[in-house]
Amino acid sequence: MASTGTTAPEHLAQLLVDDADRVRGAWLETAARELHGRTSRGELEREQSDIFDALTDGLRAGGTALSDPAFDQLRGILADVSAARARLGFTPRETAIGIFALKEGLYELAASTEAGVTSLLRLVDELGLFTFETFASAREAIIGEQAEQLLELSTPVVKLWEGVVAVPLVGTLDSARTQVVMEKLLNTLVDTGSEHAIIDITGVPAVDTQVAQHLLKTVVAARLMGAECTISGIRPQIAQTIVALGIEFGDIRTRATLADALVDALRSNRSRARTGLPA
Repeated sequence: MASTGTTAPEHLAQLLVDDADRVRGAWLETAARELHGRTSRGELEREQSDIFDALTDGLRAGGTALSDPAFDQLRGILADVSAARARLGFTPRETAIGIFALKEGLYELAASTEAGVTSLLRLVDELGLFTFETFASAREAIIGEQAEQLLELSTPVVKLWEGVVAVPLVGTLDSARTQVVMEKLLNTLVDTGSEHAIIDITGVPAVDTQVAQHLLKTVVAARLMGAECTISGIRPQIAQTIVALGIEFGDIRTRATLADALVDALRSNRSRARTGLPA
């Protein structure tokens, strides 16, 4: 690694160790001031101690860039810290500043020696950028998990009566949501042994060709499991739209309200019972 001439990584590690108290003190004070109590001083000190030790170990092993194998442990620590910050709701700036604050400690070191300080500053820039990137990746993963959880919560399958389950849909129905609806409905049909499924679209704002296709796929999937499906919540505006678009539901039963669909399903159950067929 070069500054004014070439400075061996081992020598840079020794510079940091020899002046560790001053470097780490300035680093801690700067980071604590910037984070405004977002994390405890003790926790911050522990994190910085782990990073400092991994940094000096990597330098002793000959590392000159963060991508070097010598810094594998350091990258792991930074990734863990970034992921923890993302889960706790820290901002990208608050996360990266904890690393960039190390520069304040290096400025303290520069007051006594110029050797290798420029190289160390460049390495800290790498650490900060890596921290920012891993934080962004962690946040994307968290957002994805939260979206999946919301999708699960927004598509409940409810047992209305013995042998009758319903899926009350609210909001837009897209491909991803259709897949969740299918999986939850089929699993519930198996778990409850129900033979009637009501898909209620009262809360779906509009039905177009794509939404209709998604509904048909769900009905077909349920039928393959031996369940008869009814689509309820066909409001006048939706009925007019379906007719205008030329959408055909074929032999799929439709009802204006969820209550109508439930009454229809219960009548079907009673009819089966009178004829001796399984409900």
